[in-house]
Amino acid sequence: MPPQKHATQTQRKNLGEEGMSLNVLPEGCIANVLAFTGPRDACRLSIVSSLFKSAEESDAVWERFLPRDYQSIIFTSDSYVLLSSLSSKKELYLRLCEKPIIIDGGKKSFSLVKKSGKKCYMLSARDLMIVWGDTPTYWRWNSDSSSRFGEVAELIGVCWLEIRGKINATMLSPATLYAAYLVFKPKEGAYGLDYQPVEVGVGLVGSENGKRNMYLDSQRGRAHRYHLVRRRTGLHNRSRIVGMQEPVPASENNGQHPKERGDGWLEIELGEFFCKEGEDGELEMSVQEVKSGDWKGGLTVEGIEIRPKEG
Repeated sequence: MPPQKHATQTQRKNLGEEGMSLNVLPEGCIANVLAFTGPRDACRLSIVSSLFKSAEESDAVWERFLPRDYQSIIFTSDSYVLLSSLSSKKELYLRLCEKPIIIDGGKKSFSLVKKSGKKCYMLSARDLMIVWGDTPTYWRWNSDSSSRFGEVAELIGVCWLEIRGKINATMLSPATLYAAYLVFKPKEGAYGLDYQPVEVGVGLVGSENGKRNMYLDSQRGRAHRYHLVRRRTGLHNRSRIVGMQEPVPASENNGQHPKERGDGWLEIELGEFFCKEGEDGELEMSVQEVKSGDWKGGLTVEGIEIRPKEG
């Protein structure tokens, strides 16, 4: 029996030595293996040993996690000099995840999803097609300290609300489900958005894409408790809420109202788009309310964000 016990201890010792065999591999070899994982898994594996930690921090690993066209993207950024001076590719990756950079002459922002490295874009209001957007009677262009962009579009009042944005599908991460969001916030005294839904849609230009109705009124959730009564008052036959009466079933709302973002703005989902490998063509996002003829106003638009539905 004692010899058998001694043999077992020896086997365990040998197994332990074999388990440590990864530490004799060259750091570059481990870095190559980590590069075939993902940002989250690479960071997790870095705690295995000091050798793994050193390999995980190498530029060879994080170069693989950055988009292939990242250099051409940051070249158009107003932060190009700063980004180029960062000490490592990992630092650059984390910087792009933590704070969007402004690109394309201030018309777009770009960032990465931290756990996957997939691309996110926001088209500024200036990069959108806004019907009557250059007519001061209907729209006004202002600065907003809470916006990442130099200008935002303020809706004064229109009876034909139409906003469209386009982005080439080749700019997005392949094999990824994206969603587009209108980013905005209401101003005090906003009107005409509380009872009339807008029609939204996302799809490639020239293809069939589903439309659906959504509400831009940030207080739409009150419909869970009250029926909002509208009256027509003042200039342009504007509609305003003047009273609250009988309860309304919660099902009427269906969650089709804006959600708060972490940056102080609101967003509402316009639709989804799966970007296939080798996808080409222009992706178009739209928001419109052109059927009722009612006037609406008091809305500030920052832009349309396109980001992965699942990181």
